[in-house]
Formats: sequence, C-alpha cells, structure tokens
Amino acid sequence: MDRQAKVFIAGHRGMVGSALWRCLSGRGYTNLLTRTRAELDLLDQSAVDRFLSRERPDYLFIAAARVGGIEANNTMRADFLYENLQISANLIQGAHRAGVQRLMYLASNCIYPRQCPQPMREEMLLTGPLEPTNEPYAIAKIAGLKLCESHQRQNGRNYVSVIPASLYGPNDNYDPASSHVLPALLRRAHEARVRGDRELMVWGSGTPRREFLAVDDLAQACVMLAESGYDGGPINIGCGTDLSIRELAQAVVRTTGFEGELVFDATRPDGIARKLLDSTRIESLGWRATTPLDEGLREAYRTAPFRSA
Repeated sequence: MDRQAKVFIAGHRGMVGSALWRCLSGRGYTNLLTRTRAELDLLDQSAVDRFLSRERPDYLFIAAARVGGIEANNTMRADFLYENLQISANLIQGAHRAGVQRLMYLASNCIYPRQCPQPMREEMLLTGPLEPTNEPYAIAKIAGLKLCESHQRQNGRNYVSVIPASLYGPNDNYDPASSHVLPALLRRAHEARVRGDRELMVWGSGTPRREFLAVDDLAQACVMLAESGYDGGPINIGCGTDLSIRELAQAVVRTTGFEGELVFDATRPDGIARKLLDSTRIESLGWRATTPLDEGLREAYRTAPFRSA
C-alpha cells in the first residue's frame, strides 16, 4: 500500500476508525475516503454496493460495528447479531463484487472460547463454546472473519482479519448504558470526584483479568500490516500484559483524582475470567505496543467528551 492509494475507512468516526485516520494521515496518506452514517448506511446492501463499485478503493479498513459493554451485549442480543452480521457481509461481499483486492477486518478478542487457555493463540479459534453474555456479537465477528478467510481461499483476495485486545483511547464510547468497562470507569470516577462522592461502585467482583491496548497502538499495527502486504491468517494484536479489574479501577481513580473508596458489586456479571492474547505472530513481524497504561489513561481522560459537557 503506497501513500497515493485510495483508502476507505469504514467507521472513521469511531474510536478505531479515527485512530486509523490519524495514523494514515500522519504517515502521508492523502487519499483517505470516509463516509458518515447519514452519507452511507452500511446496513443497506445496495447502497454499499453502489458506493464501492463507484469509488473502487485500493484498500478498505472495516472498523465499523455496533459495539457495547457487557450489559448492552447481553440485553440487545438480536440488534448486536443482526447489525454486525449485516455490516460485515455488506462491506466484505461488496468489496469483492467491486474488485477490491485488499481489505482488513477488525474482529474482537471476544471471539475466543470462554475457557480458552491463556494466552490465547490464533489457532484456538472455534475450539470451544463462547462466553454467553456476548455470544451474538462474537458470532457476527466470527462470521466476518470467516468470510474474509473464504474469499482468500476461493477468490485469491487479500482479505485479512486482526483480533485486538480490549481497546481504549480518544473517541471511545462513554455512554453510561453501553460503554465498555474502562471508559465506563473513567466517566463514573470523574463524576464521583466532581460530586464529592465517598464511594465508587464497580460492577463485578474485580477479579477478572483483561488486557488493554491503546487504540493508537492498534492503528500503528494495522497500518504496518497493510503496508507490508501481510496476507496470512487472523492475527492477534495486544500489549502482552493484563491486570485485574480491581487494578484497573485503581489506575482509573489515580488518573481522575477520585479519593473515595472502591466498592465492588459482585451481583453484577464478571464475564470471562481472563482474556490475554498471544501476540507472538505480530511481534515476529516487528511490531510491539509502546503506550503504557497510565499514559494511555491520561490521554483518554484528557480527551473525554464528558469533561466538557
């Protein structure tokens, strides 16, 4: 992929898509193609086909998705399954019909089995049952990954899938009803500090362990793979270390300046006990994450929209 390539970023306003735009523009790519939801409804197969056939991008990053935290995934199951299946199928199949040769699909670490040995290697996909609370979203992401893989084998397309660790950073979703654990904690700790609360409630027991990757590190990895012409199987992208939700909450309160007590609500679901990716494959290609969690949290907090609301 050269600097003059026409690159379409699907989902450019989201956390991942905006990080890809920052990375690509910072590296001198000037022909970046974007569309808002109002300009192009990715759930409309005919509209997607017309757009891709007309524009014929040289490379397509699929960062568009319906996303949310454990509560949203568990209660809006049909919406998460349908919309993510439709977005993935429309973009991947539309790209093939338009003759787009190269594409990168952003999957999710929730596609690994619930009882997957840690750290999770790419070969462990589809070796066991999924985590029930986010199973519909995971199934949709697996379908997208397999559609890319099938076009590789059947049609010789360079359609690759990446599997990132849990992400955070600028343009994250901070909605109280649908956000993931890290942005939810950031917002709630900030608001608790502003109100002068003495306690901050954290969902779950605090014992599950998660791996968190700064979204700009992910973008650097994705662009490196695209520029190198990588055409292999699904590839993990993580930082290589994890921490407990309790430790994450402690890091968040340090970042926000909240001085009260952390209280854990064990009646709320924990999800999978541990999710740590084995990133040996991408590290062997010369990439490593560079953003420490405390530094990444400070940047996420600095740019969080709720601070200026």
